[in-house]
Amino acid sequence: MVSILVRFIQRGLVFVLLSFAALAQAESGYAGNIYYQTFGSGTPVLIINGGPGLDSAGFEAVAKTIAAQGYQTILFDQRGTGHSKLSSINADTIQLALMVQDIEQLRQQLHIKQWVILGHSFGGMLGAAYAAKYPQHIRKLIFSSSGGLDLQFRDQIAERLLNNLSLQEQIRMQMYQLRQRSGDDSEGTRDTLAQLRARAYVVDKSKAPLIAARLKVVNMTINQLVFADLEKNHFDLKAQFKQFKAPVLVLQGENDIISTETAQTIAGSFSKAELVLLPQCAHYGWLDQPDLYYSAVFRFLKANS
Repeated sequence: MVSILVRFIQRGLVFVLLSFAALAQAESGYAGNIYYQTFGSGTPVLIINGGPGLDSAGFEAVAKTIAAQGYQTILFDQRGTGHSKLSSINADTIQLALMVQDIEQLRQQLHIKQWVILGHSFGGMLGAAYAAKYPQHIRKLIFSSSGGLDLQFRDQIAERLLNNLSLQEQIRMQMYQLRQRSGDDSEGTRDTLAQLRARAYVVDKSKAPLIAARLKVVNMTINQLVFADLEKNHFDLKAQFKQFKAPVLVLQGENDIISTETAQTIAGSFSKAELVLLPQCAHYGWLDQPDLYYSAVFRFLKANS
């Protein structure tokens, strides 16, 4: 059963949580070649960052905030990113199936029987692929502004991204995209495009520089290899969860560059899914609507299965 709701809580709760979050000290290690960090103790929550082609560095604040509520949160650098080095990056080493096995190897390394998975953006797609193969190890599943269970979600991203920009920003975006396609791949052009794109990822434009910094360091070779692999293998998990028993939460900003229809399709593919739409929120719920985002996450985590 899918329900759509937004719960309001007292303003300022998240700022208190963030002050406590500093108490969560990280422990780190390797599962094979995969670098990971853990924070806090309690029910394990694996946080899978977006990308593909990004490390987990931008998710430490989220991990610490959740850990401060009595959970063990786990971050890891996806293969070829951050500290998870590969001797070569190519179509043989960058595949979704291998990324799924990296997660399973991490679970075994940490001796976890079941964990909660929270996947953001592409991380939701990777989390879904893991859940489809290893449903017995999923306690709960959270999709945070997730890409789809197939690849159709990409069809609307360009239009929705432009719609989140002012007319002047749209014109500049298209101008710099033309420059880049014409061969101008200078640092200045890349920097301007990252700054413009970042403004489409958040409603609160004061947070855009945080996003721009991340966009500038995406490993586009890994990004392209992952999506080539998804296309080659006809990525489509919509029919894979008919027997899936674990509770599911789908969190989506109403102003996200990923459409609300994508979130509805994800939620509709599970028998026990709840869809929470966040108003005045784009791709990063904990930046645009931290109170609403974290209240939905904590309520879901604490609810009986």
